[in-house]
Amino acid sequence: MSFRNRLSFFFILLVILPVLAVALVGILIVRDSEVGKTEAGLEQAKTAAAGLYRESRERAETVARSVAEDEQLAVAVRDRDRAALQDRLEDLARRGGAVRVRLSLAGGQTVEAGGGDAVAPAVTRIVDADGRPAGQMRLSVTTARDYAAVLGSVTGLEVLLTQEDRVLAGTLAAEAEEVGGLPRQGAAELGGERYRVTAVDTTGFDDSTFRVRLLEPEDELDAAISDNTLFIVLILVAFLICALVFALTAARSLQAQIARLLTGARSIGAGDFSVKVPVEGNDDFAALGNEFNSMGRQLEGRLEDLQLERARLRENVRRVGESIGKGLDREALLRIVVRTAVDGVGAECGRAVMRRGSNGTFAEAARAGDVAPYMAAVQAAENAALHAGEAAETTISGATALARPLLAPEPEAGVLGVVSIARQETPFSQSERELFEYLTNQVVISIENADLHETIQRQAFTDELTGLFNHRRFQEVMAAEVERTRRFGQELGLIMLDIDDFKLVNDTYGHLQGDHVLREVAHALRECSREIDEPARYGGEEMAVALPQTGLQGAYEFAERARQCIEGLQIGLLDGAGTLRVTASFGAASLPHSARVDKDALVAAADAALYRAKRTGKNRTVKAE
Repeated sequence: MSFRNRLSFFFILLVILPVLAVALVGILIVRDSEVGKTEAGLEQAKTAAAGLYRESRERAETVARSVAEDEQLAVAVRDRDRAALQDRLEDLARRGGAVRVRLSLAGGQTVEAGGGDAVAPAVTRIVDADGRPAGQMRLSVTTARDYAAVLGSVTGLEVLLTQEDRVLAGTLAAEAEEVGGLPRQGAAELGGERYRVTAVDTTGFDDSTFRVRLLEPEDELDAAISDNTLFIVLILVAFLICALVFALTAARSLQAQIARLLTGARSIGAGDFSVKVPVEGNDDFAALGNEFNSMGRQLEGRLEDLQLERARLRENVRRVGESIGKGLDREALLRIVVRTAVDGVGAECGRAVMRRGSNGTFAEAARAGDVAPYMAAVQAAENAALHAGEAAETTISGATALARPLLAPEPEAGVLGVVSIARQETPFSQSERELFEYLTNQVVISIENADLHETIQRQAFTDELTGLFNHRRFQEVMAAEVERTRRFGQELGLIMLDIDDFKLVNDTYGHLQGDHVLREVAHALRECSREIDEPARYGGEEMAVALPQTGLQGAYEFAERARQCIEGLQIGLLDGAGTLRVTASFGAASLPHSARVDKDALVAAADAALYRAKRTGKNRTVKAE
């Protein structure tokens, strides 16, 4: 874009667009102001309608009291003389100016004078000539037509009185179908004319609700809006003309000075830092030329340094990536990869979230830098990456975040977690994205290696049938616990157990049923153990539990709980024909009570106690002597 075009663009951006915005706002303000005036007038008209209604009802109350106090009417009420009541009621209504009167007597008798659509009724009680309550009287002195005419005269607006789908009266000729479509408030069209409408509900003669609609033609409103809009537009056009003349003059002056710098600047931009920009005078453009020349000299020297530094950085990142791929500590490698990714691409923060537990929820596992200011962008990028199954980049409120899911090698395993980085404003380049993806790939490889390592370790130390520690692991645990006892003077308990008559189970039900019994007993043993206890399969149907920080009495009590738990098992037969119950004998020993501080001596003491339990009747616990 040329300099002239840039100036034109800035003129449009800084002058024309704000002026247009001001014009739009001004027009909207004018319109809203005029509409507001109209709405205020309609609200005043509603107040006038309510006041006129109250005035009509007060006049009706005055007439109603006069009629109710008439002695002849009271005599006719007492005598229940319908003809006399009718004549007297019509005479009183005519003299009082009532347009409609209804007398409702106790017992259901009703006498009415006048008729039509009356509004603003007054209601008063009637007593007969003996002073006894006899009923009530409803009286109105105002017809709907009179009310509409007076209200229209007072407010200067058009008036329509409607009741459900019927037009009672009004200053406009309107059909019920047209009036039924009118809104309660706002703009509407009636008979080909546009109006601003407001409405107020009030009570008719029979306590039924009728609606008073007040309508103001929009012609005057449109004319006022048009006049004010034209005035605003003329002022802004004059301002734009003055601004345009000034902008053209400034553009020509600046373009002449920029032309002298353009050739030299293009050469520097092409990479020829030896070219000197011509400099004339002492103004800001001369200072700009001098800075260009200085920049060229510095860039030429620093470009080579930058290329060398970039090569070193890539080599370091490559080595870090290889180290990550070989790592077996998940938490440590996640911290390393997040920090390396943040430093390698110039981000300001990053984090890794991993899937935890069986419910598949994600939890933060590693963090580098302060993620809180970028959390909205980071979470959006993580959600997008999880949804797409690939790297995703988002920008929110000036913060740019890049996230990539860690996909398990086996498709059925799904997503292991997400690694994300973020920084302010600057999007990530293609090379930065490639580096980030390389590092996250190394994390997946390392996690796979760690899982494999854990699986191998677990298989090396675990008995495949029962899930307890195997004999080798038991010996290692015992050696470590005995050494801890020797060093710190702590107690160490040990129980040995043997399933009673296990050979009979195998001979009677088969070896598969025997394996099932071993699994159930091992499960019961784990349920009875503490977190620090070490249950193991010692061999065959014999099992053992190392009890750190436990004396002989504690080991005995633990053995009794486990024995009772095993005794209470109901083990289902594999053929579904019922259940099987087994018992176990226990031997309990401890250091230093039962033996010298020696692993083999402790095992021998517990084993001897176990076989004493076998010889003395089985299904019991015996302490080592």
